[in-house]
Amino acid sequence: MRRLVNLRPGRGSALVLGALPFFALLLVYLVASDLRLSENPSDKMLPALSSFADAIRQYATEPDQRSGQVLLWLDTQASLTRLGLSLLLGAALGLVFGIATGALPYVRAGFSPFIATLSLIPPLSILPILFIVFGMGEVSKVALILFGIAPFLMRDLSMRVGEIPSEQIIKAQTLGASSWTLITRVILPQLLPRLLDSLRLSLGSAWLFLIAAEAIAADEGLGYRIFLVRRYMAMDVILPYVAWITLLAFALDWSFRRVNRRLFPWYSGKNA
Repeated sequence: MRRLVNLRPGRGSALVLGALPFFALLLVYLVASDLRLSENPSDKMLPALSSFADAIRQYATEPDQRSGQVLLWLDTQASLTRLGLSLLLGAALGLVFGIATGALPYVRAGFSPFIATLSLIPPLSILPILFIVFGMGEVSKVALILFGIAPFLMRDLSMRVGEIPSEQIIKAQTLGASSWTLITRVILPQLLPRLLDSLRLSLGSAWLFLIAAEAIAADEGLGYRIFLVRRYMAMDVILPYVAWITLLAFALDWSFRRVNRRLFPWYSGKNA
């Protein structure tokens, strides 16, 4: 039947429809920028595209006079290092505690209330505590991101363990599987693709906590640079940095999705 709910765009149409909001936003920006610059050529709120090009060239290709390094790549390396370490530690903690609380009733009784409580604490509220305990260095920044994503990963993976059909657990035990064998041969293989999905879902929060930590206490990083230049109202630097962060986040999300499809095709097919 020809109803809107039954009409599906082709691949080309889907690409066009997906690009339309971006073109519309760009058009609105160009019109608004032209109007503001016509009234005040020195306006910094909505700079022209040429200003963006100059700022990108300066930050992405020219060494900084003070440090001698190219700032965009210096900031990118610093931020991705902090983010990558936090995701790696969060994945390890999420997997260990997720499996333990999901598969072992005694561990679940002991740790689930504690993990649930941790997940309800706003991570940014403990940032001053982290700075006091760990100082203003890298540890406190990684700890903030880790505190923000690890409880979510633990709870999500624990629930996924509970969704494993009980028939599989019973059959494995009937065949003589020990608790360790159940975890390594039945639970873990089914949990690894879900871990990648959970990491994808936590990327937004991880970036938020990273930018917040860098804005408060850092001397390099994407968040640090944005908050450094805001005092000069340098929108020609801030907006490209925001766009670059968005592109990096999209690339990480796409990478997790591709790895999941490559390593666990059965999982991708099940969720298609």
